[in-house]
Amino acid sequence: MRIGSVEITGRAALAPMAGVADPAFRRICREYGAAFTVTEMVSAKALTYGDQKSRELMTLDARERPAAIQLFGDDPDTLASAARMAMAQKPDWLDINMGCPAPKIAGNHCGSALMREPELCRRIVKAVVGAVDVPVTVKIRKGYSKDEVNAVEVAKACEDGGASAITVHGRTRDQMYAPPVDWDIIRAVKRAVSVPVIGNGDVNSPESAARLYEHTGCDLIMIGRGALGAPWVFQAVEAYLTHGVRLPDPPVAKRMDVLCRQIELAASLKGERVALLEARKHASWYMRELRGAAIFRGEAGMIATMEDLRRLCWRVIRRQEEE
Repeated sequence: MRIGSVEITGRAALAPMAGVADPAFRRICREYGAAFTVTEMVSAKALTYGDQKSRELMTLDARERPAAIQLFGDDPDTLASAARMAMAQKPDWLDINMGCPAPKIAGNHCGSALMREPELCRRIVKAVVGAVDVPVTVKIRKGYSKDEVNAVEVAKACEDGGASAITVHGRTRDQMYAPPVDWDIIRAVKRAVSVPVIGNGDVNSPESAARLYEHTGCDLIMIGRGALGAPWVFQAVEAYLTHGVRLPDPPVAKRMDVLCRQIELAASLKGERVALLEARKHASWYMRELRGAAIFRGEAGMIATMEDLRRLCWRVIRRQEEE
């Protein structure tokens, strides 16, 4: 598929996830075959006010590409200004967040709250498209609530505004990430618009990826939580959909090696103190379903140095070798 003039290879992309999909994780996922990556969401308002943290969130590396910068906001002019500023990082395209369910985002008329105003969605996309010379995409949800399911209407509005692709998460805002996910709404959007549609929601294995493709007819899938602690899911999806081969998960020693490498990379980019604080949650994800996982997760919450992390990983490996 293509996003505007950008050719995308691969079957699954990494979803933008605030506080998780940092440059280190994005690079690791690209190494394992993610079709593309998207930055953590960046506040358009904060960016135009000169916020340094917002600028840092937009940092892109060649090893992450193709890659997009995701912006959020509710004012077309502010988003257009932020989009022009984002171009300093030379993103392959820009993505507009119209799906975040977090109260601090939706409660401020941004993210999924925008879906209550399809015409505003259209004007936002049109303003951003007019401000930059790269493609513009949007990420939406099924709707704001079970009584406001309007993904098709919003998708059409965004297409009319000039969006080059639309990602649809099959849940409403009030569901957050709770089941069930509705893949029917993704199929409905795919049938309603002519631009590529990317399906998102509850893909955590090659089999679920195949089911989403078959059920919706979408052009690509996006994996978020299913990649946490398992960046090799992209490689597995590609092998399964292309060759019908079910790749085994990496050995535990390899999993722990990837974890350490990710955190070492994060430390080089944002400093060891911040990287190690974030390592606590990443370590828990990498240790899911392993023997002694509950105990190891508790120990992960105490990580303070790289040596702490390495020692914990060694204990995890030794524990799996027992019996």
